[in-house]
Amino acid sequence: MTEYTSDEMMSVAAARALGDGMSCFVGIGLPSTAANLARRGHAPNLTLIYESGCLGAKPTRLPLSIGDGELADTADAVVSVPEVFNYWLQPGRIDVGFLGAAQLDKFGNINTTVIGPDYANPKVRLPGAGGAPEIAASCREVFVVLRQSPRTFVEKVDFVTSFGHGTGKGDRERLGLPGAGPTLVVTDLGLMRPDPETAELTLTELHPGVEVDQVVEATGWKLKVSGDLGTTPAPTEAELRILRDLKRASA
Repeated sequence: MTEYTSDEMMSVAAARALGDGMSCFVGIGLPSTAANLARRGHAPNLTLIYESGCLGAKPTRLPLSIGDGELADTADAVVSVPEVFNYWLQPGRIDVGFLGAAQLDKFGNINTTVIGPDYANPKVRLPGAGGAPEIAASCREVFVVLRQSPRTFVEKVDFVTSFGHGTGKGDRERLGLPGAGPTLVVTDLGLMRPDPETAELTLTELHPGVEVDQVVEATGWKLKVSGDLGTTPAPTEAELRILRDLKRASA
């Protein structure tokens, strides 16, 4: 069997969550890697939408940013940013929003704004929101992909940039948010999904070779583990070949 890294396992697992024919609002970084892997593999009819107004982008390499000319050059259409948000995103026309995070808490709330309790004088000031709050609010569901550690998986985020499930089930409905919110979190250790009764993220799958204790130790809250815990299938040679070709083209 071909050797692979934990990052490759994460990208492959995230890509598999995207179905053929879906529409996906893509964040830059790990989400973009997974989305482009899916489109080049099992989901050739996956429609990639980027915040810059590129609809149906088909990049030949991983884009460096949402303003990468490769996205516009390969898109079915390029529209204004207000049109992307007002016509496509906010009316709920997009199936999946694929996001990264600097911090994620047990209810799927995302922080990409500041690290530290003092907003005016943070320990770290991050890039900010961009379109992520609207993506988290309005896409039919949200997938989050990020590397797992106690620093990134915290009991409560320092700042809620993008609303997940708030403090538990029912918060999204009370605020009138149309989308289902985070339904899947993919890390380099496994997969988490919200508990149907509480919306608290629960470990549902382990990547091959990973133990439950490793995931628990990499989580900043008392992580719940599914009674029906599964194992993620290892990446296939075809998946790894596509992923590595994408990365070589971007080097």
